[in-house]
Amino acid sequence: MLPRLMMSIILLLSTIVILSGGCELDQMRYGCRIYNAQCSCGYGCKSEYRYDSNEDCKLALTGGPNDICSRSKPCQNEGSCSQISSEPKFKCRCEGTGFYGTYCETPCPRPDNLLFRGQFPYECVVI
Repeated sequence: MLPRLMMSIILLLSTIVILSGGCELDQMRYGCRIYNAQCSCGYGCKSEYRYDSNEDCKLALTGGPNDICSRSKPCQNEGSCSQISSEPKFKCRCEGTGFYGTYCETPCPRPDNLLFRGQFPYECVVI
């Protein structure tokens, strides 16, 4: 029973670190951000959770022009936009779109592409 509990805790902590972009534990906090024109709250890196509470987030949503995701729609190719506090004030989630990059603008390389150099983008991994 104890090994299963330990594995569950390790899996949970690993998931938090992966989802938070690998930030340090002292950089994690509870907060909210605007994600696809809605408030999304949870634990993660300080830089990704711009608002301290759901109320602050909803207030920002009613102020429309402050939501860069709604105003300029920076994500291409059906990428999901999240408003965050660090520059450039948004983050595009490209997983499952076949694209990667700051704006989900670059087509994913094919695994058999011998000309591709560098680390294979995680957004392009299909499981």
